[in-house]
Amino acid sequence: MDTAARPGETAQTLDRGLRLLHLVADAPGGLTVTEAAQRLGIGRAAVYRLVGALTGHGMLRRDGEGRLRIGMGVLHLARRAQPLLAEGALPALRRLAERTGATAHLTVVEGGEGVALAVVEPSWTAFHVAYRTGSRHPLERGAAGRAVLAGRAGESGPVSTSGELQSGAYGVAAPVLGVPGLEGSVGVVSLTPLDVTEVGAQVTAAAEAVAAALS
Repeated sequence: MDTAARPGETAQTLDRGLRLLHLVADAPGGLTVTEAAQRLGIGRAAVYRLVGALTGHGMLRRDGEGRLRIGMGVLHLARRAQPLLAEGALPALRRLAERTGATAHLTVVEGGEGVALAVVEPSWTAFHVAYRTGSRHPLERGAAGRAVLAGRAGESGPVSTSGELQSGAYGVAAPVLGVPGLEGSVGVVSLTPLDVTEVGAQVTAAAEAVAAALS
C-alpha cells in the first residue's frame, strides 16, 4: 500500500508547522505542547509530530521545563536573510544620506532590541556620525527604536530624539511598514540639530522606498 502523504496532507502539515513556529516566536516565555495544541486547534499528538520534525531541523527546541522555544536554525536562516535585506535597502539609504548630509541607517528588531542592519554615511560632509553596523540598543531609546514602537502603535510619521544613545547626537527615524515578518525603521543621525519637518519627510519617504523594495 502506498503510504506517501497526499499533496493536500503535506500542505496542511507544512501550514501547521509554520503556524507553530510563528506562535512560539511570538511567545516570549515559550509554549507548552498543550498551549500550542489549543492555539492551533489540533490534537497534542499532531503537535508532538510537528515538534519532532522541527526540532530535528533545529527550528524549535525545548527548554529545561519542556516549553517550546525558537531554535538556532531559525536564527541561522534570519542571519542568512539579513544581507539580502540590507542590499535591498541600500539605494534608498544612499539617497537619504546624500540629501540630508547625515548618516542613514536601517534598523531591525532582533531579540527585542534594535539592531543597525545597514548604515550609509554621506560622501560630501567633513564630519558625520560613525554608526557601526550591528550596533544594538533598547527600543525605548533613540529615534530608530522609538520609530519601531510608533509603527507598532499604527503611527507612520517621523520620530525625533536628541542625545538618547550618544551625547550630542540627533536622530530622526520613521517605521518601515507593510513588510511581512519585518519590524524596522529607517533613520538618520547627525552631530547637528535636524529640521524635523524637512528631514522627517525625507526619512519617511526613504522608509516607504525601503518597504517597497523589500515587499
